[in-house]
Amino acid sequence: MLNKKTIKEYGLITVGTAIVAAAVYFFMIPGNLTPGSAAAVALLLSNVIPLPISAITFILNMTLLIVGFLLIGPEFGAKTIYTSILMPAIMRIYEVTVPNMVSINQDPLLDMLCYAVVVSIGLAIVFNCNASSGGLDIVAKLMNKYLRMDMGKAMSVSGMAVCATALLFYDLKTVIISILGTYFSGIVVDYIIFGMNIKRRVCILSSKHEEILNYILHDLHSGASLYEAIGAYDKSVRTEIVTIVDKQEYSKLMDYLQKTDPKAFVTVYSVNEVSYVPKKLK
Repeated sequence: MLNKKTIKEYGLITVGTAIVAAAVYFFMIPGNLTPGSAAAVALLLSNVIPLPISAITFILNMTLLIVGFLLIGPEFGAKTIYTSILMPAIMRIYEVTVPNMVSINQDPLLDMLCYAVVVSIGLAIVFNCNASSGGLDIVAKLMNKYLRMDMGKAMSVSGMAVCATALLFYDLKTVIISILGTYFSGIVVDYIIFGMNIKRRVCILSSKHEEILNYILHDLHSGASLYEAIGAYDKSVRTEIVTIVDKQEYSKLMDYLQKTDPKAFVTVYSVNEVSYVPKKLK
């Protein structure tokens, strides 16, 4: 049976994929834009292959899915099987229910801006569930894993080749707008992902460090480290508490410090990633 965490995760993946499909169908396709994605490749191929864009997207997704499953792992592959089928399926629903879609903005630049913002929100939701919307996102995920490249930058690099091939079918202005849109989408994805995952490293010097430490450990249920700090002026020895907390925990901790010791000396740093180095195998 599926547990609540899995149901929630797949629910978020569904929402994220639907947002991505909407960005593609309502902004990218009507504007003949080709930002780096499997749907953009499908749009280009539709000029020479007499199939719906949703069908071409499905074929491309299945091909790249096999590669991602082999190189990234079964968990990623299992989730992306779902999104790779769901993405063209939702696009097909749009094709049937809203046929012959035309540009909402009647301006390719505005279409690209709208596409970049909307698709980035959807992709950020999907990526945070350790999945992909399929297609070239799998390529970006591979670059992220093996080259340690940020997801946004990986998306930009993998998408530039797609933008360049658009010269075979569209004018230079459309290609330039697509390239700028690909780059902008990568920036927005990174911003949203970091905004979701950002944590704070809080360093606290206080005469009430025992009370504060007890609150961190037993109320916030977070970890902490203790360091000996020596004052440069009077050489007094004090205990420094260092803890890493998320946004919600940070807010609670600051409220508690304000009530417990308003004179506490606190420094805060932003942390984008927290990981553990695995032990070397003997």
